[in-house]
Order: sequence, then C-alpha cells, then structure tokens
Amino acid sequence: MISVDNLAVEFSGHTLFSDVSFTINADDKIALMGKNGAGKSTMMKIIAGVQNATRGHVRTPKDAIIAYLPQHLLTEDHTTVFEEASKAFSHVFEMRDEMEDLNKQLETRTDYESDDYMKIIERVSDLGEKYYALEDVNYDAEVEKALKGLGFKQDDFARQTNEFSGGWRMRIELAKILLQKPDLILLDEPTNHIDIESVIWLEDFLVNKANAVVVISHDRAFIDNITNRTIEVTMGRIYDYKAKYSHYLQLREDRRAHQIKAYEEQQKFIADNQAFIDRFKGTYSKTNQVSSRERMLEKLEIIEVDDIDTSALKLRFPPTQRSGDYPVTVKEVSKSYGEHVVFKNANMSIARGEKVCFVGRNGEGKSTMIKAILGDIDVEGTCSLGHNVKVGYFAQNQAALLDENLTIFQTVDEVAKGDVRTQIKNILGRFMFKGDEIDKKVSVLSGGEKTRLAMVKLLLEPVNLLILDEPTNHLDLKSKDVLKEALQNFDGTLILVSHDRDFLQGLAKKVFEFKDQRVIEHFETIDAYLERNKIESIKALDL
Repeated sequence: MISVDNLAVEFSGHTLFSDVSFTINADDKIALMGKNGAGKSTMMKIIAGVQNATRGHVRTPKDAIIAYLPQHLLTEDHTTVFEEASKAFSHVFEMRDEMEDLNKQLETRTDYESDDYMKIIERVSDLGEKYYALEDVNYDAEVEKALKGLGFKQDDFARQTNEFSGGWRMRIELAKILLQKPDLILLDEPTNHIDIESVIWLEDFLVNKANAVVVISHDRAFIDNITNRTIEVTMGRIYDYKAKYSHYLQLREDRRAHQIKAYEEQQKFIADNQAFIDRFKGTYSKTNQVSSRERMLEKLEIIEVDDIDTSALKLRFPPTQRSGDYPVTVKEVSKSYGEHVVFKNANMSIARGEKVCFVGRNGEGKSTMIKAILGDIDVEGTCSLGHNVKVGYFAQNQAALLDENLTIFQTVDEVAKGDVRTQIKNILGRFMFKGDEIDKKVSVLSGGEKTRLAMVKLLLEPVNLLILDEPTNHLDLKSKDVLKEALQNFDGTLILVSHDRDFLQGLAKKVFEFKDQRVIEHFETIDAYLERNKIESIKALDL
C-alpha cells in the first residue's frame, strides 16, 4: 500500500492543491481526472518521485517498484529495440553476472580463511537467494510478446531505436515498464501514440496482469475499461470515488447538485443574518445579538460549488460550395519505399457526405494513403479529388505549420468569417485558452497547445472534405466533445484516422482497414468492425 499524506504544491503565490491524502492499494486501477491545469500530472510526478511537493509526503513500502511513463520521453540511441526493451530485466542480468564473476573468484582464490573470501561467500549466498527465488521466466519470450503486443514486428527488433519516431520510442519505454511488473504503474496519456489494437492489448495487460495502476487519459473507452476507482482533482482538492469513470460522472453530477443546494441554503442563511445585522446595528437592546451574528458570519466557511464548464457553445463548420458526387477516388494504387511495400492495388471511392475511418496498426499505410490522396507523394495508380472539392487537412504535425509570430487570438481571427468573429474568445475558451492567454505568441506555446490551436483554426475554415490524422491526441474530454459534435453536424465528407474508439463511435459509418499490404473496405461502423473481428476479446492480438 502506497500512502499519499497531506500533499500541497504552491508556486508564485498560487496553490495548485493542498492537504491531499489518499492511499493506493494493490488492486487499485485509478483514473486521475480533472481539468487541464488542475495538477494531475504534477501529482503523478510527485508519486513517481521525480518532483517534490511543497508540503506532505508519499510513503512507499521498502523494495516497492514504481514505474512512471510521462507524456514525453525518448529512449536512448545506439541500441536496438530488443536490447532497449530487455533493459527491463537489467537488475536480473546484473545479479546473474555478478554471481558468475564471484563464483569464478572463489574458484581461483586460495585465501580460504581471509575476511575477503568470507565476504564473497556471503555475497554469493545473498545474491543466490534473491536470484533463485525469482520466477523462472523466459526473458526473451516475454520481451518479444510485449513488443509485438504494442505493435512492433519481428523485423523491427534488430533495428536501432533512433530509426523510430517519438511515438514508437514511447512504446519501447512502455514495454520496459510493463515487463518490470512493478507494484505501481503511473501512466500519463499512454494511448496518444498507439493504434486501436495496441490500446486494446494494453487494456488487457493492465486489467489482468498489472498490479496497481494510476492513469491520466482523455480516452474515455480506455479509462472506463481499465479503472475501478476515480480520483478527481478540482479547485485545489480531491474527490475519491470507488467507481469507474462512467459511474463517476453520474456521482459527480449528484455531488454538484448537493453542493448547489447547500450553497443556496447557506447564501439565504447569510442574507437573513446580514439583514438582521443591518436592521438592528446601533440598536442598544440588540447589540449582543448583532455582535454574535457578525462573529458567526466571519467564522462561516463558505460552501464552494465545483467549477464545471456548462456553457452551451456549439461549433459548426462554415458553409461552403457543394462538392461532386465522389470527392475521393483511388484506383489500383500501390506504394513502396525501396523493397518495403506499404500497400498494393488499393481501391476506394468515398461518396459526398460519407464519414469514413482508416484503421490498422501503425506503419500499415494510413497516413501514406492520406498523402497520396492529397497528391503529396508519388504512387502507382491514380488518386483523384472530385469536382469542386475544398480540402481541410489536419496532420499529426499540424502544430508545426502555425505562424509563430502571431498571437493565439490573431491566429484564429485570421480565418474567422462573419458573426463567428464575435465568438472567438468563447471558442478559444472551450479549447482551454482563457483570459490573457489569448495574447500569447504561438512561439511560446507547448506542442499540445499548438495542436489545440491548429484544431480551432481548422474548425473555422470553409471546407467540404475534411481529412483528420489523429486529431484528438492533445485534446481534453471537453474539447473532444466540441470537436465530435462539430464533425457530426458537418455536412461534407470526412476521412478520419484515430485510435480513440469513443471518439470514432457514432462518427464513422464505413471502415477502411489497412493490413498486410492491402486496403479492405468494410461497410460498417467502427464498433461493428471491432466486434466482428473479435478484437475486444484480445485473443486475436495475444501474439
């Protein structure tokens, strides 16, 4: 059991949270929830031991292993994928190597009566007790299973880690964490860089094989599937629910309703007493009563109602001209890089108004097909856009394309047209840009902030074909809801690449599966696709 006792974090006169206490038990699967800026990641870093609290302590049992995966992490260069993942067992290999070295010394030394000789024997005995008490494990097989579960192919194992993108290197670090079988796993947005199949594999691992888990995630389906407890960080304190995320949402609404009722009753109580004070202040016969009520009001602890965004702002894509009947047509398209075949003889036709999604493991060609449709790369075969098609494209690196010399407000004002210009501040607020923040230069924003700003900009552009490649990676749940509603009301054509099942649900009516160098068309929703393939049973992925 890990104990968090009276944690407080303060900086620049601002209290992030204070007097936070809770325990993490061996079978807890905890979702750490709250608005951006509430202190979730800070609290996780303190539990991981990589950041200090202003006050309070985290008490951990001796020899407990805590593994932490931050949002941004790169593995070392100059090592292979398999070697890097195998570092999860480095402590075991070090024990084995030290025992072998010490046993060789015992074979060659002749000072049997010396203190040094006896110390070696004691050390070998101590190491042997720990080493042979370990479960008999085929370490290579475990590494292989974890890497394949997270989307790596056998051919990837011998490749250098520096050949992979940041997302793939994040998976290597995740594999190392899972292989250590720690007492507590701390995960900050673990699903941002992995595909649907790998997310489902990770879910199965965390539910059935991991010990305690604390996770921060904006992926509703993921957290609902793995958690049995929700800790909400809000307004400098926490609320601890013994419930998974979907149930927590109901309980939170009940809590807020009680808060509002208690707040209104207290405000009436204050008003009544203040009216009495104002009426009888200066009246000699009521002096004691007035003084008593004034002291009571001074000591009264005002009930706070949790700050929940209940604004009803809706975003709609601005109208544009109608496109032709088939905005996208792909005929016998193949793409290779050297000897590596991405896909071959792919065909697809996407009708006006259709909402489709591309699914498949990373590296199977989803983003490559998008580039082919946009004409950004050369391919064999033909990719054509239909009559009068106006494309809005959100790439995974969309943030890098923003003008860093503009402010947040200027970036959006540049594309906003008509009446929507009067709503820019409200729109930015829904995407977590509030107050004076809108005057910040794009150049000082974090990667996540730039991604959110790029999404706001896209939402205001008049297009009739939207192509979105992993648009939700840096959006919180509220922002994802705003985007999803806008896409549901979008009357143009949508191509969506996403690993977020909750986001895809109700959006995509057709699925194009990228697998084994092929593109397969399925006339069904993403939920029907997953169910039909029985991916949710995980057996098909337990390689």
